[in-house]
Amino acid sequence: MKISILSKIAFLFISAVSIFTYSQRIGDSKLVLGKTYTVNELKAINGFIRCASTENERELQAKYPDRMSDAEFEAWLAPLIENSKANKSQNGGIITIPVVVHVIHSGQAYGVEPNITDTQVQSQITVMNNDFRKLAGTPGFNSNPVGADVMIQFALAKVDPNGNPTNGIDRVNLCYTSWTQAGINSYVKPKTIWDPTKYMNMWSVQFGGSSSNLLGYAQFPSNSGLTGLNASGGLASTDGVVANYATFGSSDYDDGSFILDAPYDKGRTMTHEVGHFLGLRHIWGDDDSTDPNGLVCATDYCNDTPPAHKANNVCTLPIASCTAGLLEMVENYMDYTNDTCMNIFTVDQKARMTAVMNNSPRRLELKTSVADIAIPLFANDGEVKLETNCSTANSTCGGTAASTMKISLYNRGTSNMASAVITFGVGTNMQTYNWTGNLAPNRYALIDLTIPGTMPTGTMTVSVTTVNGVADQRSTNNSFNTYFVGSGAVNAEQGTFTFNLQRDYYGSEITWDLKNSVGTVLYSGGSYPNTPTSGALPAIDVSTWNLTPGCYTFTINDSYGDGIYDTGGYYNLKNSQGNIVFQGSQYTTSQTRAINVTVLSTGETKLEQFALYPNPTTDVLNVTKVSNKARYEIHNAVGQIVKSGEIKDNQVRIAELIKGSYIITIKDKDISQSIKFIKK
Repeated sequence: MKISILSKIAFLFISAVSIFTYSQRIGDSKLVLGKTYTVNELKAINGFIRCASTENERELQAKYPDRMSDAEFEAWLAPLIENSKANKSQNGGIITIPVVVHVIHSGQAYGVEPNITDTQVQSQITVMNNDFRKLAGTPGFNSNPVGADVMIQFALAKVDPNGNPTNGIDRVNLCYTSWTQAGINSYVKPKTIWDPTKYMNMWSVQFGGSSSNLLGYAQFPSNSGLTGLNASGGLASTDGVVANYATFGSSDYDDGSFILDAPYDKGRTMTHEVGHFLGLRHIWGDDDSTDPNGLVCATDYCNDTPPAHKANNVCTLPIASCTAGLLEMVENYMDYTNDTCMNIFTVDQKARMTAVMNNSPRRLELKTSVADIAIPLFANDGEVKLETNCSTANSTCGGTAASTMKISLYNRGTSNMASAVITFGVGTNMQTYNWTGNLAPNRYALIDLTIPGTMPTGTMTVSVTTVNGVADQRSTNNSFNTYFVGSGAVNAEQGTFTFNLQRDYYGSEITWDLKNSVGTVLYSGGSYPNTPTSGALPAIDVSTWNLTPGCYTFTINDSYGDGIYDTGGYYNLKNSQGNIVFQGSQYTTSQTRAINVTVLSTGETKLEQFALYPNPTTDVLNVTKVSNKARYEIHNAVGQIVKSGEIKDNQVRIAELIKGSYIITIKDKDISQSIKFIKK
């Protein structure tokens, strides 16, 4: 639902301690200019928070003790700022930062909140360029003698992390309607982030729950001298800026499709947050915890921004600074005034941002990123992506029900796309879908592929074969593989089964049960304790099921709606020979599997077991008891094939895989076995 009054949103720059509002009537309450309010008093009036980046930094410092304190960061940065001022040559060039905007939604159509349009996204980039470059003739221009052209500009990426063309807008359906700040940091960001050394990541989201009153927040830069910082996984995987979708972009460029709410409809939420991303502090120095009433003026480490007592929301009234004869700079982008008031970065703020761009990890690498430079394009280039299916995927012992798989078809070519042929299937069980329509370049269509109930469980390949009647011209983006769970029951002979559950960090959300054909619960588990996200995943939960012939239904649930796959969670059921009967990890609220247990074959022979060593490993897996005809497939935690081929000299090389948990399926003659391993 569109936010009609942004008193229900906040400008979360993790120093939301300095919350205030503009003078307006909220019900029977009215803010009185000149009166001092506490945070709780302000929340009681209208629940409004402007920014929360300072609080976010406090959480990072608590979570990662090696991360510098504010004082340590300033001590590190101060001489670098002086070097930047002294070395004018390094200020001579304009820095262009490639940007990716992740538009997070829950299945809404293009242009329906919060799935904002491309034009609205582009307007945000335009505003940031106006503001950071102080462009004449735009709201970002000022005539203040200390006003600076920061000489940093922004461009939507033209190349994605796989080297394929993109418009720099990444639309992601995560099924959940709104997000808390904690949910964004622990799930949304790690799942969607592009390489932060090549892209500045921006997220457009709908805040909810305890964060429903936020406007935006950012992650401060870090220092390269901290050993083990990136190894923790908690900083590089969350780096970037976040804003509420209703503040993302500017109504100055509205073509009738924008979804924005005044007075934060001019794009200054992101200008403010990107300032934090580049090392700027609020102009009052973020001393809210030690000086909640604004009696003194702390420093923002920029001498040309007059010292401010506290955050300001008023633009029209002069406010005396702590320094006699000076007025607080209410028009500075790093204050809390309304969007139309803001119009200045100063010379010292520019020097600070320049020093960060020249020295801070990930910011430094952005200077040389070429992700904003286009690669050669083709006339007929179709890209397919797997879309999240937010509905429950069920299977029954009947085994003939059709299912659907939702995909997106993007036109990455220079010509309009009028038709495309898409093939999909498992193994030799291939199907064809003929799409027709009219897609302009970089636009997309959502497609529901109907999958026959006879389609077996296994690795499904989806490919675009032709576009506009000719062969698709780019092979690197026209197909994907995913693990498909058939709609019918899996068959297994009676006996003892082992159920393995690798939970994610949020065990309290997870429950599961196994029922027989009359609905009696035979085995169940959960909820479980939560595990600190700063450590390793919890130990695998193992339970033993003794099943006689009949039909059984297994269901796993997640109360939050994000499944268990985001940080490497999965489940599987193995028979007495150690072979996987079924497995899964990627679902939203629940997933159901049916098992048809049959009478044990009288001619059963025990399969000879393969073995892997070392496990965990770094570069090579040694495989025992296989012939020279053996093959393998390696699946990641969400069931995608990441590598396959022949097993040569009893070895599989995995050096190129990223760290994490994998399943390798070994096939030798009529024997198949799946084994988990860990890549260090």
